[in-house]
Amino acid sequence: MCILGEIGSGRSVAETARQYGVAEATIYRWREKFGGMEVSEVRRLRELEAENARLRRIVAQQAMDLDALKELLRGKW
Repeated sequence: MCILGEIGSGRSVAETARQYGVAEATIYRWREKFGGMEVSEVRRLRELEAENARLRRIVAQQAMDLDALKELLRGKW
């Protein structure tokens, strides 16, 4: 059973936090973010977040490359 599942079944946040060695605030944050989701939905959300981060890095790199090419064309090298 997952941490949020244990809390949903009536176990206290404090007790669960101690058992797993995480802060209570972390559990509350997880519950706010993932509360009504199934495990498969959480997995998909994490995959999408990872893909989003990867695409942001690609766009940032392309923007830097464009800036470098513009400077090169202006003769600043």
